[in-house]
Amino acid sequence: MFDVAPTELLLVVVVALVVIGPKDLPKAMRFVGKWVGKARGMARHFRAGLDTMMREAELEELEKQWREQNEAIMREFPRIDEADNPAMIPATTPPQDSKPAEGEVPAEASGDDEAPAEPAPETHAVPPKDGPLP
Repeated sequence: MFDVAPTELLLVVVVALVVIGPKDLPKAMRFVGKWVGKARGMARHFRAGLDTMMREAELEELEKQWREQNEAIMREFPRIDEADNPAMIPATTPPQDSKPAEGEVPAEASGDDEAPAEPAPETHAVPPKDGPLP
C-alpha cells in the first residue's frame, strides 16, 4: 500500500525530532499512532462490508442457478399429483382381517358372486439421479 523504505522512515524521524523536539516527540508519536489505528479500523470495517456484499451476491447467483436447475429437473421428471390422475386414487375397500370374527361367514364362503375389485395400477415418477424429490 504505502511503500516506505527504511531510509525514508529514518529521514522522517530525524526531521520530526528536529521540528517537534525531543520533549514533545512521544506525544506526537502517540497522536499519530492513534490516527493510524483509527484509519486501519475504518479500512478493516470497509473491507468487511465489501466482503459481505460479495458473499451476498454470490449466494444470490447460486440460488438463481439452483432454481434454474430445479426447474429443469422438475420439467424432466414431472410430479404425478393424485388429484390430477384418478387412477392414482386407491379403491376404497374395507380392510380384511385374516380371520373372520366369531359367528361371521368369510367373504369367500358367503356365496356372493361379485368379483373382487381390482386394485388401481401403481404409477410412480422416476426420481432424479441425485436423490428423491422434496
